[in-house]
Amino acid sequence: MPGRAERGASRHTFLFGVALAATLALLSATTSPARANPLPAGFVRLADIDPTIRQDIRYADRENFLHRKVYGYDAPVCILTATAAKALSGVQKAMVAKGLTLVVFDCYRPARAVADMGRWTREDGPPDPQWYPTVERGDLIAKGYVGELSSHSRGSTVDLAIAETGKKSSIHPACGAPDGGTLDFGTGFDCFDPMSETAHRPLPAEAATNRRMLLAAMRAAGFRNYAREWWHFTLAKEPFPKQRFDFPVTAN
Repeated sequence: MPGRAERGASRHTFLFGVALAATLALLSATTSPARANPLPAGFVRLADIDPTIRQDIRYADRENFLHRKVYGYDAPVCILTATAAKALSGVQKAMVAKGLTLVVFDCYRPARAVADMGRWTREDGPPDPQWYPTVERGDLIAKGYVGELSSHSRGSTVDLAIAETGKKSSIHPACGAPDGGTLDFGTGFDCFDPMSETAHRPLPAEAATNRRMLLAAMRAAGFRNYAREWWHFTLAKEPFPKQRFDFPVTAN
């Protein structure tokens, strides 16, 4: 049977070990970098592939047709499949050579965000002069402006425009959000109106030229356009053509 001195030494050793473990745990918690939030296999944050592409993710804030943050957007970050991000980086290199840059407004969109938009349309309401000047809210799905399902949820669709590098434009389209310094495309992003159809005519000459430039650049990189929206492109050989994802948009 251990003596009193031995029991005291053992108790001292035990308490010292507990204190040391607690100290090491505290140091680890305060000095270790935050653990990155893993994306599903095949997905990347665009900034990790090409940080030169300007990001203006509208659904993470109030500057969109809902006038509020959309469910599922926890950060103003563009997430895409790695295949789409690399293809988009190729387009950016061509733009940079012309003194221009791509500006992305939306990339991967969680299925929960699509459902949020759908519920919002069912609340009904009058036309909105900034976003849908001639259509009632309850008709946006029937008219094809808001989808009950979205290709964005597959991760290889992107909404974008082109801007001059380092230059802010004074042009503010009559329909859609403020342009964020983009070239003139005739309307802003998410203008739910026939004017936003890619081949809509008549258009001012400059706007028509800019739409053709964007269309040609994206087609050359393997993207196809949605004819109702000049800003909307999907990678033709997308890696997940029949799968929709619902993880949130996060910064890390």
